[in-house]
Amino acid sequence: MRTVDPERHRERRMAIVGAALDLFATRGLERTTTAEIARAAGVSSGALFHYFPSKRAVFLAMFDAEREEWDEAFAAARAQEDPWAALMGVVDRLAAEAAHPAMAGLVVEVLAQAHRDPEVAALVAESDRRMLRGVAGLVDRLRDAGMADPGASSATAARWVLTVTDGFMTRGYPEPDRDRPAEVGAAKRLIARALRLTGEEPDA
Repeated sequence: MRTVDPERHRERRMAIVGAALDLFATRGLERTTTAEIARAAGVSSGALFHYFPSKRAVFLAMFDAEREEWDEAFAAARAQEDPWAALMGVVDRLAAEAAHPAMAGLVVEVLAQAHRDPEVAALVAESDRRMLRGVAGLVDRLRDAGMADPGASSATAARWVLTVTDGFMTRGYPEPDRDRPAEVGAAKRLIARALRLTGEEPDA
């Protein structure tokens, strides 16, 4: 009897999801076909349906991929000795994600789907809560180390950190040619001030 390697199965699923990202970003969920996804992933339509029952299932699996990636990122951040470096690593990761060519279109499509699909809306909300919890934990580490005193709850401080980093994404359409490294440096300085970071202010 043929057995299935769970890790290989997961990797193939995530490869298909990765291949579909550009399609969802540029064409949207409704206009993207399963044949196009299969072609982009380099698999047959039959193989695609072995891993996903529908293109909507591929779309929803993006949230699984995101959760896995950020769970690993936050675990690595918590393992870092320097709490500020850990938080700034998260900021750098958010900036890098926002710089991906497909990200702006993908965010627009995800929000459009969330507006009319309760399951997508719930996944978006859970993703946001997970980010808030992760950043709040890093703010707690800063406070416990005596490196920052945001003057507010960790949850509120985390919300402001993410509000600042949201600018990496939302300024993409009106300012496509902006200086991204300078933008990241400015964001880090704003976050340092918001958290009342002690010691020398970070470089741009």
